[in-house]
Amino acid sequence: MTVLEEKRALSVSQLTAKIHSDLEESFPDVWVEGEVSDPRTFPSGHTYFTLKDAQSQLSAVLFKGDGGGLKFKLEHGLTILARGRVSMYRPRGQLQFIASFIQPKSAGALELAFQQLKAKLEKEGLFDPERKKPIPAFPERIGIVTSLQGAAIRDMLSVLNRRFEGLHIRIYPVPVQGEGASAKIAEAIEDFNRLLPETDVLLVGRGGGSLEDLWAFNEEVLARAIAASAIPVISCVGHETDFTIADFVADLRAPTPSAAAELVVPDKAEVLGTLRGFAERLPQALLARVRHAGETLRHLIQSPTLRDPRRLTEDRARRIDELQARLLAGPMRVVEDRRKTTAELDRRLEPAIRALAAHTEKDVRLQMEKLHALSPLACLSRGYSIPFTEDDRVLRSAKAAKPGQKLRLKLHDGEIFTEVKEKP
Repeated sequence: MTVLEEKRALSVSQLTAKIHSDLEESFPDVWVEGEVSDPRTFPSGHTYFTLKDAQSQLSAVLFKGDGGGLKFKLEHGLTILARGRVSMYRPRGQLQFIASFIQPKSAGALELAFQQLKAKLEKEGLFDPERKKPIPAFPERIGIVTSLQGAAIRDMLSVLNRRFEGLHIRIYPVPVQGEGASAKIAEAIEDFNRLLPETDVLLVGRGGGSLEDLWAFNEEVLARAIAASAIPVISCVGHETDFTIADFVADLRAPTPSAAAELVVPDKAEVLGTLRGFAERLPQALLARVRHAGETLRHLIQSPTLRDPRRLTEDRARRIDELQARLLAGPMRVVEDRRKTTAELDRRLEPAIRALAAHTEKDVRLQMEKLHALSPLACLSRGYSIPFTEDDRVLRSAKAAKPGQKLRLKLHDGEIFTEVKEKP
């Protein structure tokens, strides 16, 4: 390398700075489509992930300032459309895509966020029917959490006053859409539980609108506040076809705010009409009961037992005597039956024992005869003998005998001692 070439050489920092500058100038605003791989969010709030397709992959980052407005969660395998710029992380010389906006490709961001949160809370059991609290049949103190500007509050108050005037209604005004609305609604529910725990039921909701308008009721902070409420909660959000996360967590879902007011209290006129009907039928019912009791009393007065109570004790005494006689006779009958059974068994057992003994004796005798026939002693009685060597071994062959060897001959009636001699 010449001195001139050496002077022209760039340091690593200079080269990475130039690449960084060129990339920032060449790709200041670009859209990219890819699949999210291995997303990780650090305590700083920044999320690092990899964007990839079938041929390539690219390191990417979504900084906290840009990710704060992200409604859904970046998940592994999710295909997204991302807008941002291409840059280089100079300390490592690593190419990376810095995202400023992300949306799912297959579904809208809000719809995806809704499905993700719904699956998460359902897995935790927040939608289980077993954890839902019953709504009181005749609530006296009703809490309403909604906006004062919408038509929902007017509709609910109108229905409540029409159906059951004189209720104690407490209204907690909150924003029902926009940034921070869900936190305000959750705070209102918590305040009711903390400051006004005697409230019988809470109506939480708003009128209809788009998915974006209703989004405050799809936030996790509100869902958890409803689940934690000791006061039963009725959700009443939007129109009949609108469903929010709050609807699934609440103890009861009403299709509209007006319907919630219809559900929470009965129609006072109908209740009073029912009570008047009861009041009108009560005298006749009481009179019928009195007449029935009188008939029963007259029947009892005419009963022979009541006219002469001694009959009742006589019948009981006679019954006791009969039971006592049966109780005494029972054991004696059992003993007699057992005695007869034992005598019968003795009568049958003696011949059977004699027959078994005779058969056994005959069989023993036969076995003894067989053993005797097989005994070596029986052979000795017919004139045979058994030769034994001095060490008490049986001499089985003449060839095994040696001249001068002393033998002991076993006969049937004794023993003879002899010596083997050579044949002359």
